[in-house]
Amino acid sequence: MAGGFGVTTSGGEDFEARITPLVIISCILASSGGLMFGYDIGISGGVTSMADFLKKFFPAVYKRQQIPGLESNYCKYDNQYLQLFTSSLYLAALTASFFASYTTRKLGRKLTMLVAGIFFCVGTVFNAAAKNLAMLIIGRLLLGCGVGFGNQAVPLFLSEVAPPRIRGALNILFQLNVTVGLLLANVINYGSSKVTGGWGWRLSLGLAGVPSVLLTIGAIVVVDTPNSLIERGKLEQGKSVLKRIRGVENVDPEFLELLEASRMAKEVKHPFRNLLKRRNRPQLIITVFLQFFQQFTGINAINFYAPVLFQTLGFKSDASLYSAVITGSCMVVGAIISIYLADRVGRRVLLLEGAIQMLVSHIGVTIILGLKLKETTSSLDRGLAILVVVLVCSFVGSFGWSWGPLAWLIASEIFPLEARSAGQSVTVGVNMFFTFVIAQAFLSMLCHLKFGIFLFFAAFVFIMFLFVLFLLPETKGVPIEEMTDVVWRQHWFWRRYIEDDFEDDPKPQGYA
Repeated sequence: MAGGFGVTTSGGEDFEARITPLVIISCILASSGGLMFGYDIGISGGVTSMADFLKKFFPAVYKRQQIPGLESNYCKYDNQYLQLFTSSLYLAALTASFFASYTTRKLGRKLTMLVAGIFFCVGTVFNAAAKNLAMLIIGRLLLGCGVGFGNQAVPLFLSEVAPPRIRGALNILFQLNVTVGLLLANVINYGSSKVTGGWGWRLSLGLAGVPSVLLTIGAIVVVDTPNSLIERGKLEQGKSVLKRIRGVENVDPEFLELLEASRMAKEVKHPFRNLLKRRNRPQLIITVFLQFFQQFTGINAINFYAPVLFQTLGFKSDASLYSAVITGSCMVVGAIISIYLADRVGRRVLLLEGAIQMLVSHIGVTIILGLKLKETTSSLDRGLAILVVVLVCSFVGSFGWSWGPLAWLIASEIFPLEARSAGQSVTVGVNMFFTFVIAQAFLSMLCHLKFGIFLFFAAFVFIMFLFVLFLLPETKGVPIEEMTDVVWRQHWFWRRYIEDDFEDDPKPQGYA
């Protein structure tokens, strides 16, 4: 029960279900969308630290680098076009997510994932074959459309296919693949930086085609979710799929609950307007703030620009790429830990612990850089440089088992069916908007705030710790269509929105 400060919630009907091979295979294939997302995040920082790439597309940045001591270490890469190369993907993802809300609702999760795969494939071709900056940006915009459609459909798919008791673990497969994609991008960047002839960056960008094809094939192979099939009126097919993914014949209790949720969803003519109703306000507020806080941990500033950041802190080119590989590995380990713990200790414990660890890491890096890194000399003592890498690893590892996967997981599981597609669209949209803001502004913020940038993010980490402590209920183990009764009606703060709205609006009484 979610009382007091939002302690662990329990309850809800436990439907009969086995963990079937079909569920595992479908979730693995679908979550390959995370592999592409992670690769896109990680690859940009590596190629923007390669001299051949900068010389071709950003000659002004390249020329500044050739004159030692010309300007502050913190300002080496402060260039709006360079930041646009990274951030344009997320601007496109923000726009695409609202179109993806329609396709996810009307055409299904499966077809939306297929659209994402096609966007990824075409965008990869444009980037790998880029002759000028315009072609490069167009490729990033197409990849962004893939991110918008993929991040809309994949988390919903995973939450709806998975049995409640392992929903967290299977949903976190998406984040695990994001972290694996990041790690692969860093490893490939490290290798391609050694390529002579000036085409190493093309190899880095072109290898994004591998996860793109995986997602496309996966979208063709998987079955759509029973929730989506029933919502679109395909009742027999939905029941048949439900039997296959649950591995039992008696699915009537869950099927009837899905029918009722579908009936409620069909009464909603304007999904986004419905999302603003009082009874959906707790879920909407939680979702928006989780995505906002996730970006203002500073994680994507490190993910996007890890090699650039390490060069700024005094690492040589090879060392900076190597350090990015190390931090990427830590995030993969964090995601694996989250898969094991999310359905055991719950979402809240991991989020609170992760916030504390990230706060300590930020403050540690701030102190070291503030005291020891000079603006115009690229020198950190070897011991301090190693300590910075350790602190960054501590930061990304804790993010990997907490705010990375759980912000997406919680957002995908808390909305009722009639608001789920629109809610996921808002989730993706808010995440992509703030990702765009950080990607476009980080290098300029680093130039102006210098080591204070880490203190800036630390302040937000402290605030989000308090947000979780007081306002986030536990959703571990609760059937996805029972969240309103079991979670929101029981929470010390949010229940007032549910009770008041259901009393004033008689139409949704069937949901109770």
